[in-house]
Amino acid sequence: MFWADEIAASAVGPQVVNDSKTPSGTVHVGSLRGPVVVDTIARALRNASVPVELRYGVDDLDPMDSQALLTPDAIERSMGVPLAHVPDPTGGCHPSYARHFAGVFIDTFDGLGIRPDTYYWMSEVYASGAMDRYIRLALDAAATIREIYRRVAHVNHPDEWHPLFVICENCGRIGTTMVTGWDSERGVVRYECRTDLVTWAAGCGHSGEVSPFGGRAKLPYNVDWAAKWDLFGVTIEPAGKDLSTAGGSRDRSDAVAREVFGNEPPLNVPYEFLNIGGRKMSTSKGVGASAAQIAEVVPPEQLRLLFLRPRPNTAIEFAPDGTDAIPRLFDESDRLAAATAGREVRGELPPHHDRVFTYSLVDAGADVAAEAAAYRPAFSHLALLEQIPGIDVVERVTAEKGAPPTNRELEIVEERRSAARAWLDAYAPDTARLSVQREGLPERATEVDDAQREYLGALAGALETAAWDGETVQAAIFAMATDRGLPAGKAFAALYLAFLGRPSGPRAGWLLAALDRSFVLDRLRQAAGAGVSA
Repeated sequence: MFWADEIAASAVGPQVVNDSKTPSGTVHVGSLRGPVVVDTIARALRNASVPVELRYGVDDLDPMDSQALLTPDAIERSMGVPLAHVPDPTGGCHPSYARHFAGVFIDTFDGLGIRPDTYYWMSEVYASGAMDRYIRLALDAAATIREIYRRVAHVNHPDEWHPLFVICENCGRIGTTMVTGWDSERGVVRYECRTDLVTWAAGCGHSGEVSPFGGRAKLPYNVDWAAKWDLFGVTIEPAGKDLSTAGGSRDRSDAVAREVFGNEPPLNVPYEFLNIGGRKMSTSKGVGASAAQIAEVVPPEQLRLLFLRPRPNTAIEFAPDGTDAIPRLFDESDRLAAATAGREVRGELPPHHDRVFTYSLVDAGADVAAEAAAYRPAFSHLALLEQIPGIDVVERVTAEKGAPPTNRELEIVEERRSAARAWLDAYAPDTARLSVQREGLPERATEVDDAQREYLGALAGALETAAWDGETVQAAIFAMATDRGLPAGKAFAALYLAFLGRPSGPRAGWLLAALDRSFVLDRLRQAAGAGVSA
């Protein structure tokens, strides 16, 4: 079974699936893996008729601990301050830094078909008093939590350490405070805002007593996580690899859930990172392409596929800049659609390819058979057509399909045309950008040798009556090279020199098929008769 269907098949009773994010900066595209994974799990549960609630939270009471997106003066003011209390760095379009960056990220969800039943902001949850009970339980069990940290993660806190961060009454920081005492009868904690507690922020030195309830304090991450599971009744919560390692955050939270709050932790579905050029992307360090930026180039169906094709515990390597990674993603999407529709495809398919295709669709209620059967012009071909002046792309697609496109197919064409233009502007390698030289044979076409010139002349004859589409022309290019014993590299170089004036370019069959046949035949014969350079 597909991995999400396996989870659904083992579920007993109603389920609550949860995910959350700390909005410490521009959220990179890799952070979408969690939301796509939980959405797919929720879809699988619904398909299995299991009642489910999908929740998504923003941990906006966490401290600002990143300098990536702040000006020097703002760093001094805001490091260590709760993200919900840091001003919007873009000029006030949102009430806080957290609301700005979380909002930009969440805005990508709907387009991807990710529609949580409930959104929540932890600053509001704490302010409502919903976490007060867990704060009291954690403070009463401070010794137990210190022992859990030592036993599970080999983290040793001093005996005075209590599992809570208070918002300093003097400077407003939460990341620099340490709670050193708890008076349960009076309901107050003693705390210090230390200048040297962390390396990334300096406290003000204030100390005092304060009630920790009603949003004036926050539990440490591991304790907070376990408390949320109990508060919201979470039964499934996937976590990234960094949180799921032995002795890591998930193990600590599991122990706190069982030993302090008395509940069984939810099912974990560990998922790997999306790497850019072999490097893990980081929101706080500003490493990696933003989710919003990638979503402008890669349509939602293909973006979902990027995360769903491998199992969650498999790392994804994605390097869109200057590569064909995005066109290859479209090609894979088209292969899955064709295979799901029952058409024969080349190459190996992933296990349960029809389920991968189904869950990559934006609309959870879509007619899978109709979507799979829809005509989908190749992305690389559209990128070619977009660069050729005078081409009516819809007319060409209609001719290649052999029938008028349906309304849904026209939507696919327009979505891909927009994506192709964005890809050419932002990510495409130079080889994908072209300018067919129509005003005479390019000067560099004279660089071809005798064998290449003979090949071009023979290819012109073969293409006179061939079907005029990318696959047929590409096959003819290869077949003629094989017949004449010409290495494929030399065959393609001769074609690119003849039409583009350079030895490399996009897929030649689709390039030629995008041009007028008579122009192509004339150019091939002209290049075949060109002299050989000295």
